[in-house]
Amino acid sequence: MTSVTEARPLTNSLTAGKLPKRSSLWIMLASWAVSAAFFGVLSMSGAVDGFNLVGTLVVGTVLYCAGIYVFSRAVEGSRKATDRLMTALVTTAFVIALLPLISILYTTVANGLPAFLTPTFFTSSQRNVVGEGGGVLHAIMGTLLITGMATVISVPIGLLTALYLVEYGRGKLARAITFFVDVMTGIPSIVAGLFAFALFALLFNDPGIRFGFGGAIALSVLMIPVVVRSSEEMLKLVPNELREAAYALGVPKWLTIVKVVLPTSIAGIVTGIMLSIARVIGETAPLLIIAGFTASMNYDLFSERMMTLPVFVYNQYASQGVDSQAYIDRAWAGALTLILIVMALNLIARIIAKIFSPKFGR
Repeated sequence: MTSVTEARPLTNSLTAGKLPKRSSLWIMLASWAVSAAFFGVLSMSGAVDGFNLVGTLVVGTVLYCAGIYVFSRAVEGSRKATDRLMTALVTTAFVIALLPLISILYTTVANGLPAFLTPTFFTSSQRNVVGEGGGVLHAIMGTLLITGMATVISVPIGLLTALYLVEYGRGKLARAITFFVDVMTGIPSIVAGLFAFALFALLFNDPGIRFGFGGAIALSVLMIPVVVRSSEEMLKLVPNELREAAYALGVPKWLTIVKVVLPTSIAGIVTGIMLSIARVIGETAPLLIIAGFTASMNYDLFSERMMTLPVFVYNQYASQGVDSQAYIDRAWAGALTLILIVMALNLIARIIAKIFSPKFGR
């Protein structure tokens, strides 16, 4: 008797009940295509003015979230579909958060690059310039001098305060310092400018005083609480076992802080300091009040008005001359310069953190 064995289809138990490998990509592209078609029809019908690229991406991403859930639930079941939906929602939140940053960078580069690439932009000031031409050298020098002086003032005060709170601070005084640091963290920047202006106006009996050192004091008021908070958190991360080991060897507390605590946390402290500089370098209101603005070079922090990049951008946009386009181009180029400086500070912070971070192992 001959038995005939029926051929059965071969199935892979590891891939059965799963969407194809690139299904998420194809569903996303299809969702964006449907969204683009929808906005294209609206644009051609005159319902909206032009093609809305941002709206296309947002609506397409929302359609992708719905589509990936429906297809996954039909093929893989509710548990895997819920997992894919949550992953899609997290990705969508990331894309939505990234869109404003990309838009700002693109707009700034597109509008500021023509003036940014002019030969005189980094080699001259705005003295006697009423139309095209001129540069931003006086604003760059003013920003570097004022921010540098603010850093010199803020870093020792902030770091020593953080050391006191972590290593020595106990009782009512430490709680009072912590409370005032928290309050200073949330004060508006214009209040810091008014404080510096009132302070020096009373000291020098000059209600119209304007000079760069006053701007450094205003920025240091904003910078100190950031340095204190970041340094305090980094110092708290140092294991107590390292301190106790130094104390067991008879090392004094101050020497333990200098030789053990600070070297262990120096990478995080430097990163926090650089980020605090990046936070205050773009402040406009306090510098507009106490440092003022000028079209000429000024290297003296203690005499006369001093221009900074944020105030330069504001002044170029708010006080346009006859050739308004030249002023707007310089404003965008100044904003681009400021963004590049902040980016450089963040990159320097990462490099310093990598260099000074503790090396473990033998």
